[in-house]
Amino acid sequence: MYMKQLVLEDGTVFVGKGFGSDSESFGEIVFNTGMTGYQEVISDPSYCGQIVTFTYPMVGNYGINRDDFETVNPAILGVVVKEHCEHPSNFRSEETLDEFLQAKRIPGISGVDTRKLTKIIRKHGTMKAMITSVDRPVEQLVSIMKETPLATDQVKQVSTVKPYVVPGRGYRIVLIDFGMKHGILREFTKRSCHVTVVPYHTTAEEIERLRPDGIMLSNGPGDPKDVPEAIQTVRQLMGRVPVFGICLGHQLIALASGADTVKMKFGHRGGNQPVKDIRTNKTAITSQNHGYAVDEESLQSTSLSLTQISLNDGTVEGLEHKTQNVFSAQYHPESSPGPDDTAALFDEFLTRIAQSQKETKEALHV
Repeated sequence: MYMKQLVLEDGTVFVGKGFGSDSESFGEIVFNTGMTGYQEVISDPSYCGQIVTFTYPMVGNYGINRDDFETVNPAILGVVVKEHCEHPSNFRSEETLDEFLQAKRIPGISGVDTRKLTKIIRKHGTMKAMITSVDRPVEQLVSIMKETPLATDQVKQVSTVKPYVVPGRGYRIVLIDFGMKHGILREFTKRSCHVTVVPYHTTAEEIERLRPDGIMLSNGPGDPKDVPEAIQTVRQLMGRVPVFGICLGHQLIALASGADTVKMKFGHRGGNQPVKDIRTNKTAITSQNHGYAVDEESLQSTSLSLTQISLNDGTVEGLEHKTQNVFSAQYHPESSPGPDDTAALFDEFLTRIAQSQKETKEALHV
């Protein structure tokens, strides 16, 4: 056993027990309110550049299995928990959380008052933080953090380098990878789709040469304004074939349409976020992970309609284009982890593709 310290940019210090990798890490400190699903959270590429605090008091009690990963190589920078379970008990468990974090060179710290830490983040907003050994002077660490900017190239870090295909006999989908979770691929393969995954910087011309039936804009980490090339690509693709965006993809659709995005104080992260559909007046519990949101007022000068809102803070959760076959959701309909209340959005996307193709054929026979 060895001791570590979590130092926040404002000088707050939490001392705890180290687990996982003994390496040092620096990133943005955030919190996740999910009661389960820590394996999916840790392997979610959208956490690239971040140290994640789990508000649930015990993490690691069912171990790590081979099935629940959202990416092969996690991009998370650190794990903060009140208690990590050293002896998990679950029939699917293949290794402990400690062993997994060691293998992936991810530092962890336990014994932290995560309630206090979460309240600090809620009051002051997300901030820079470091997980390091207890022998390093706090004043020195705070000075380093103030002088060191947070990363802005997270999408580049987690996007696929080369295109690849997940074969299927159904609709041909081009999935632009901004930090895609495997859960999205699982939803499309369930529906027999032929999916071509392409890097975030793929041009509209290159995508059109693939002759897609529909285009999916994936989730991803960071500020959507940090990928201006993607905004331009989305703008060029809208109106060609049906487009569906989630999380970062949702924000890129907004920016491509002339709306604006803003950084949230502490974001939405967890599998228990209520969203209301203002068209049907129905509420769904959703999985979310984002620190930026679409500015609702900026929608007034665009062709986008607000379709869904967060019941926690009223922020924008869903959009639909008034004239083009484009729609989006800020949350994760593929869940992983979280409830599957909104998985039907993938069916809606395929229905839109079928309707679009029907209308095209009818127009050709007029």
